[in-house]
Amino acid sequence: MKVLVLGGNGFIGSHVVDHLLAAGHKVRVFDRAPERYREPLKRVEYRLGGFDDTFQVAEALQGMDAVCHLISTTVPGTSNLDPVADVQSNLVNTLLLLEQMRKKGMKRILYLSSGGTVYGNPESSPIREDHPLNPISSYGVVKVAIEKYLNMYHQLYGLEPVILRPSNPYGSRQGHSGVQGLTGTLLARTLAGEALEIWGDGSVVRDYMHVSDLARLCVMALESDSCGVFNAGSGEGHSINEIIILIRDAIDQELQVNYREGRAFDVKEVVLDISHAKAAFGWQPEISLADGIRDQLQWLKTL
Repeated sequence: MKVLVLGGNGFIGSHVVDHLLAAGHKVRVFDRAPERYREPLKRVEYRLGGFDDTFQVAEALQGMDAVCHLISTTVPGTSNLDPVADVQSNLVNTLLLLEQMRKKGMKRILYLSSGGTVYGNPESSPIREDHPLNPISSYGVVKVAIEKYLNMYHQLYGLEPVILRPSNPYGSRQGHSGVQGLTGTLLARTLAGEALEIWGDGSVVRDYMHVSDLARLCVMALESDSCGVFNAGSGEGHSINEIIILIRDAIDQELQVNYREGRAFDVKEVVLDISHAKAAFGWQPEISLADGIRDQLQWLKTL
């Protein structure tokens, strides 16, 4: 299969590319910049451009069988600062992509939504896919809107979308500047001998998923005949304080932790029910959080 990976030079995208190549697919990457942490791969065709450039996107789609849409220009922590820009850069540009696919007769698309934001503060745990969608960030609202448009194109035009709602991915090649990615940021600060800055009291619980497990699921879902929405996570919840303990154990030293006032948009607990994805694709997560943190630590030491 010839697959266009939108955002294929990013953290998650680069791992999806690896797994697509390992599965024997031909890969074209469309992204705004080259990979940050490694040289271009010889077996990959790279196209650099902006997601808002419809001509460049149309050219990138030419000759492809399927699309992996992994682009997001915002993160939950900053999306509320400019919701209009969030809608324009993510929702509108995705609609333009869907129109291009419809005109070209392309059917298969995998979209990476967000299991951490679309549900809002959950009414039950673990969260199933049929849980009410009540996002409390513009990032989550836009993800839900894109999901709805994908379903509309499925109903009206025969698009074949498979949507994954990942929890909190982490692992090698993840940025660690503090904008997004808790484990990478905490590990980088630890290696630099800096204090760890935590929003709130450290009790916020998340479902942390190793990026390799997510990338493998992306490929299995894309290769399947399934359409619809699937949670993607570890199925287990861990608090920030538990993460700090795992980092302390991995690095074998005491850590200085500064707790700051909590943020209103931070959902208190997100643990996903992943039984739907397990049943549909024969997939299950393989990398424990403790092993994944040690793996990410070793990668950071190589930089």
